[in-house]
Amino acid sequence: MSCFTGAFADISPRPTAAVKTASTEANLLCMNSVMTARASWSVVAAAMTCGATLALSTLAGAALADNKETVQKFYNLLSNPGSQTSADAFMTATADSWESVGDYSGKNKSREAFLGQMGGFAKLIPDLKWAVQEMHEDGNFVTVRSRATGTPTGPFFGVDGQGRSFDIMTIDIHELADGKIVRSYRVEDWAGALQQLSGR
Repeated sequence: MSCFTGAFADISPRPTAAVKTASTEANLLCMNSVMTARASWSVVAAAMTCGATLALSTLAGAALADNKETVQKFYNLLSNPGSQTSADAFMTATADSWESVGDYSGKNKSREAFLGQMGGFAKLIPDLKWAVQEMHEDGNFVTVRSRATGTPTGPFFGVDGQGRSFDIMTIDIHELADGKIVRSYRVEDWAGALQQLSGR
């Protein structure tokens, strides 16, 4: 039914009170229907907006969780350098062109070179542990503060620890793209480790 004032104007040149009342009630009913419809659409629009926001938040949270899980595989290898399972997981978590950057010399380690170093650590430091203390994500970067401990069974970087252990802090910044680590910037307190091994 269309809503307009004077809906029954053509019934009589001089509308009766009953006709005027009916016309007014009809207009009020139409106005209420329009307002109700507008309110309903507002609710629907609000619900759709909230749903979309929640979905985006969920996806963003899942992406953050996935990046941290990917980075954790890197530390699983450091704590289990002799494990083939951890090595395979590391290869899956990193891009083919991944490199470990420890200074500004430009002599970065490739995946193969890094795995070779881990193999050496597995023999020299069988009790090596690399425990993640904190992990923070910002965009495509994940920053990790970790604690590396171990007891070398022989000379380590030229220092014979004679059974001593080291306990150092490390800070790493991992850059990710398409769900894989493409580059890891690593700062490790090996100077502190050598001091501890030398008994100073």
